[in-house]
Amino acid sequence: MLFNIKKKKKFNYVVEGEGHPLVLLHGLMGGLSNFSKLIKYFSERNFKVFAPELPIYSLPVINSNVENISKNVILFLEEVVKEPATLVGNSLGGHVGLVVTEKRPKLVHTLVLTGSSGLYEKSFGETFPKRGSREYIRTKTEEVFYDPKIATEELVDEVFATVNDTKKAIKTLYIARSAIKHNMKNELKSIQKEVCLIWGKQDGVTPPEVAVEFNENLPNSDLYWIDKCGHAPMMEHPELFNEILYNWLIKRI
Repeated sequence: MLFNIKKKKKFNYVVEGEGHPLVLLHGLMGGLSNFSKLIKYFSERNFKVFAPELPIYSLPVINSNVENISKNVILFLEEVVKEPATLVGNSLGGHVGLVVTEKRPKLVHTLVLTGSSGLYEKSFGETFPKRGSREYIRTKTEEVFYDPKIATEELVDEVFATVNDTKKAIKTLYIARSAIKHNMKNELKSIQKEVCLIWGKQDGVTPPEVAVEFNENLPNSDLYWIDKCGHAPMMEHPELFNEILYNWLIKRI
C-alpha cells in the first residue's frame, strides 16, 4: 500500500477515510507500513485513520525518550485530530498511548494495545551489534514474529540500515532505555478509559504474562489472544486482528 504522506507544521502523517478517529502508533523499529492492512480495512468502514510518523529520529538525543514522543502525540491529537480518538499502539507505540491516556484522558476515546511496552520487554539489549552484522539483524528481526517469513528482506534491510546509522542507532538506544526505565505499573490503575488488549500467544518481546499483567491492572480492559503469533499481530494475522478490533470498537462508538 502506497501512502500519501501529509505534512502539517512539524507532523508527517497518513490520513484515510472519514468517521471515528483512529490514531495508529508504531513501534521503535517499526513504521507506517506495519499498519497497511489495518489502514485499508478501517478507512473503508467509517473510520478516519491517522498514522503519524513518531519523532524517533528527529528529536535531539537528550530528548529522545518516551515522555517527549508522548508530548509530540499529544500535540498531534490537539492540532490535527481535534477530537477524542481511539489510540492503537504496537510495542513502543502502545507505551506512548498509555502515557498519553494517563496524562491527557480527554484526548482519548479508547485505547488499544498490542505487544505494548510499559511493563516489561526484551529488546536488542544495552548495545547494538557490530556494524555489518546483517545476519544478526536478520535473526533478531525474525524473532519478533512467530512465522520468520514475515521478516522480509525489505524489513531486514530497514532495521539493518537503522542500526548502521550512528545517529539513528544512538537515538534508538536512548529511547529503548527510557522505555525500560519508564515502568507504568503504578499508573495503570488510574487509567479509566476502556482498553482492548490484542496479544500474540507466542510474543517473545512482550511475553503473554505482560498482557495478563496489563489486563489485571487496567480497570476497564479486555484481553484477546491470537495463536501462532508474535510481537506484531496486526502484521502477522491482519485479518483476525482487524476483526477483533472492529467488533470491540463498534460497540463503543
